[in-house]
Amino acid sequence: MDVTPTTVRAEHERLRERADAVVPVVNAVRADLGAAFDTEVPGIDETDYRDAIDAVFADGDRAVNVTGLAMCLRELDVADDYPGFVVDELLGRELAATLAGEQPLRLLAEATFHYADVTAVADTPGRAGLDDLDAALAAGVQTRLPGWAWRERENPFEP
Repeated sequence: MDVTPTTVRAEHERLRERADAVVPVVNAVRADLGAAFDTEVPGIDETDYRDAIDAVFADGDRAVNVTGLAMCLRELDVADDYPGFVVDELLGRELAATLAGEQPLRLLAEATFHYADVTAVADTPGRAGLDDLDAALAAGVQTRLPGWAWRERENPFEP
């Protein structure tokens, strides 16, 4: 696998084009988690998704890492899938965290990845990592974007 500036630009476009598949997952996750935590979280649209992907790729170092992780997930397949379960979960969790940003968003995206992967993304035939790619995109983007009340209020722990 070669990651070059051209590869990164192509991956940026490829991930932007996943909006139609990922946005419904983001909105399902936001609705479910909002209900679980007794809060209202607004949905997003395809423009919000693409803007978040653009922001991620505006950071060159982050863009390289996102590209490498996404490429690995897209190509990953393991016979009978179960032996590959650990590696696709590891890569998906890391991609979600990298998309989300720094702590505490990073950790929240990792946890949200597992929820999105189990509840909101159907199995994708052909490659074990494809459903994890969409779950990671959904978890990372939904965590990165505003809408959660705790992120909108003043932090009581800041000096």
